Amino acid sequence: MGDPYILMLVALTVLAVIDLVVGVSNDAVNFLNSAIGSKAISIKKIMIIASIGVAVGAITSSGMMEVARKGIFVPKEFYFNEIMYIFMAVMITDILLLDVFNSLGMPTSTTVSIVFELLGAAVAISLIKISATDDETISDIWKYINSEKALQIIFGILLSVVVAFSIGALVQYVSRLIYSFDLDKRPAYISALFGGFAITAITYFIFIKGLKGTPFYKDVQHLIEGQTGQIMAISFVLWTIISQLLIKIFNVNILKFIIAIGTFSLAMAFSGNDLVNFIGVPIAALNSYEAWHGSGIPANEFSMGILEGKVPANTILLLVAGGIMVITLWFSKKAKAVIETGINLSRQGEGHEKFQPNPLSRVVVRAAMGINMGIVYILPKKTVDFIDSKFQKPVIKLPKNKAYEMPAFDMIRASVNLIVAGVLISIGTSLKLPLSTTYVTFMVAMGTSLADRAWGRESAVYRVAGVINVIGGWFITAFVAFTAAATAAYLISLGGIVMVAVLLLLVVGLMTRNSIIFSKKTKEVKKQRFIERAELITINGVIEETSDHISEVVRRVHKLYSSVVTDLSKHDLNKLKKNDKHVNKLNEEVDNLKDEAFYFIKSLDDTSVEASRFYILVLGYLQDISQSISYISKASYKHVNNNHKNLKKGQVKDLKTIDNELGDILTEIEQIFETRSFDNLNEILSKKQHLFNHVSESIEKQINRIRNEETSAKNTTLYFGNLLETKDLISAIMNLLELYQDFHLSMKKANIKM
Repeated sequence: MGDPYILMLVALTVLAVIDLVVGVSNDAVNFLNSAIGSKAISIKKIMIIASIGVAVGAITSSGMMEVARKGIFVPKEFYFNEIMYIFMAVMITDILLLDVFNSLGMPTSTTVSIVFELLGAAVAISLIKISATDDETISDIWKYINSEKALQIIFGILLSVVVAFSIGALVQYVSRLIYSFDLDKRPAYISALFGGFAITAITYFIFIKGLKGTPFYKDVQHLIEGQTGQIMAISFVLWTIISQLLIKIFNVNILKFIIAIGTFSLAMAFSGNDLVNFIGVPIAALNSYEAWHGSGIPANEFSMGILEGKVPANTILLLVAGGIMVITLWFSKKAKAVIETGINLSRQGEGHEKFQPNPLSRVVVRAAMGINMGIVYILPKKTVDFIDSKFQKPVIKLPKNKAYEMPAFDMIRASVNLIVAGVLISIGTSLKLPLSTTYVTFMVAMGTSLADRAWGRESAVYRVAGVINVIGGWFITAFVAFTAAATAAYLISLGGIVMVAVLLLLVVGLMTRNSIIFSKKTKEVKKQRFIERAELITINGVIEETSDHISEVVRRVHKLYSSVVTDLSKHDLNKLKKNDKHVNKLNEEVDNLKDEAFYFIKSLDDTSVEASRFYILVLGYLQDISQSISYISKASYKHVNNNHKNLKKGQVKDLKTIDNELGDILTEIEQIFETRSFDNLNEILSKKQHLFNHVSESIEKQINRIRNEETSAKNTTLYFGNLLETKDLISAIMNLLELYQDFHLSMKKANIKM
């Protein structure tokens, strides 16, 4: 075999490219959320602006690369082969971890993952070194770990969560008091002053503070240092005047201008701060190899103290990395899933909530309500009324079909999100602290949401639960990153290049699996027509909507019922468990429809009162149907899971007869609603009694079995329960068809075409 470390470098290069892709997919949420959520600029323009920002940030990010080389461990205490083991373990773990979070659509921190991976791998190799000598004990671990810098980084990351939330909330609260929600009624000078403040902050911290530590800083250093006050004052005056001219002469919406600049600056800050997370380790590995190669010293004897010095970054590598990030930004589907989570939690007003409440979120909301009541009690009534007036949202008259095209939040909040996050990240970058851009941007967005009263009584418990889940995921990231990297480093130290090959195959296999699962989920969402619907305003729209609901539910109930009967007859526990998951999913989707009924009815025109009632009744029957199949599935799964006796052949035969007849009817119903052939409903209704008779006959047969044969009590309970619930299922379906037939006839009499 040739030089194994060359093979490792090749592997690290490939891993760096993959890490850039999965990393940007996760972190795109950080700089796109505000612009996309506010709908201030078209998606295409947002992507162009962000792409330029990412590219510029990549070129100016060289100052952060030192973190990967010496920020977490002490290089001189490790030999070249050990350093390579650490770097391989880190990159393998990082890709797997980020890909899992991307597939789940959850934003996590690439900074936290890389820091704790470096820490975990370094600790594992350090413990191996300590165990190999009699002169050291576990207490000597701090000889190998840069504890002061590591703690500083970890503390900075955790502090950024609190600071970002607090400053975001404070700035947004003050901004809303100044602006209110009637943005168009504010005098032009207020917008000009706001623009001056915002663009000054962005200009200073991004283009001045952000340049520190880069090769370009020396050229302008003499113009900046010691001139902070003057630069800030001149910038504020200059940008305020420019903002006023843009507003008055060119009729420019200065908030859109701020959002555009803010998106660029935040994308630049992200790239400058986070590029180290993706390529810092491979570049450090390249530097290590260049230092060792040709030295003539064995890899297990060559000390890596060389990494403690400054190493100039390769501009070409930075450009290539920036290019990969930009391409990923445009084409990553997983990035869209992560972005959706951030916007969902920060949007203004109610709607479908992605997260479910938990005990902690309820306690937090109750505590916040209590504090708010106390503040209102203390403050004078005039003050409270004045503050409330600033948070009153104007009633905007829009066509009904535009009701759900409102942005998630307005441009004031989008501007504050971008300004505060950009400033905080830039400060961290200038101090060489790899702050988590995810933590900062997410917590700023949550702080501004809270201050902007976006979390009302209807949504607060869900939003807080979502924030808790995301933050909980961050802590899991740290623990998993540390543990997984330590394990990988230990395995690589045992197996060398062979173990590296095994772990790389594992990476390929798991990423392929995650990609397939994500693709299936995406297709499932597209198939769930009744969850993602168009806005409806007419009776015909209601017919189309409900027909899609019924057709889809009937199709799935047919499949689920047949599966339960077949799997129960075979006593197949695994398939019954899988079937139960599909049943739970159906229940959740029907429940979501009922939750959205309020918004659906609001979108109907004033002549559709009868259609509203009809829609609610349809949802009620759909819920009855889903609950019946849910009972049958859960009872069957419980029976088999408890290892009770199999159903008798006679019982299985009766269930299959009912299944076949019910299946034929459900197939006909599905076709009727897919083709909108509502005149054929009467043919289905005529079969109702015949199906009921079959169920009743099966019940009578079971009674005779109990009286004449030795029969299991558990079997009888299950069998009776499933038959009675089947009867309820049939009743709900037939009641739904009768409702639809009556509605269809009434529409025909009213000469409304269906």
